[in-house]
Amino acid sequence: MKFRTFLITSSLLLSGLAWAGPNDADHKPMHGGVLTTVKDIDYELVANPTTLRLYVRDHGKAVDVSKASAKLTLLTGAEKQEIDLKPSGDKLEATGSFKVSAGTKVAAFISSGGKQSTARFVLK
Repeated sequence: MKFRTFLITSSLLLSGLAWAGPNDADHKPMHGGVLTTVKDIDYELVANPTTLRLYVRDHGKAVDVSKASAKLTLLTGAEKQEIDLKPSGDKLEATGSFKVSAGTKVAAFISSGGKQSTARFVLK
């Protein structure tokens, strides 16, 4: 029984080590936004009252978003805004007037190459 406990404990400890590594820095915001990961793709949302930017990275490398689009739904208190993002260089972007503040919830629906993803954020 002690050997079995030892094996289980060892496997749990070693499996935790497998997650640490040199690429951990890739999972930090690179543009000062809020980061979420969906199916190994990092989505970073940078939001301010006049500009919304969504950066997409795959294992630390920027993803070509030239043929992608995204629709954001912003929920700030009881107010709801829907915004379309379009490619702009290495990111998807929209400009205008947006109600964003700490606690704003954002759902992003991203389309690229016939594939769709959903990412969720809470602004800080």
